[in-house]
Amino acid sequence: MLGDLSGVSKIFVITGRTDMRKSFDGLMAIVRDSYDLDPYSNALFLFCGRDCRKIKALHFDKDGFVLMQKRLDGSGRFQWPRNASEARQLTRQEFRWLMEGLSIDQPKAIKAGSRKKDF
Repeated sequence: MLGDLSGVSKIFVITGRTDMRKSFDGLMAIVRDSYDLDPYSNALFLFCGRDCRKIKALHFDKDGFVLMQKRLDGSGRFQWPRNASEARQLTRQEFRWLMEGLSIDQPKAIKAGSRKKDF
């Protein structure tokens, strides 16, 4: 099904800036040549341009590539990591935070306890 990401095993964010004029072949080349990752793997690759209003997602869906794009309206901006040019693997929670406009580097609200207590 087009756009169904429930079966995706890994999510990668390509940090830094990507030329958003690139399409299927250009984004595949970035994944393969710059980061030595397999664009045909069961992974979702996320790219963002300079102004952080648009992201593109590339995914191989069994018989072909799917290229999705999301553009925020108004003054909204994605909290895109710009610290280095790398392929960073995200958890599903970090992916949800990113899509909701939050930073993927959220501080922990609740810290894990040091030992289990019986009541």
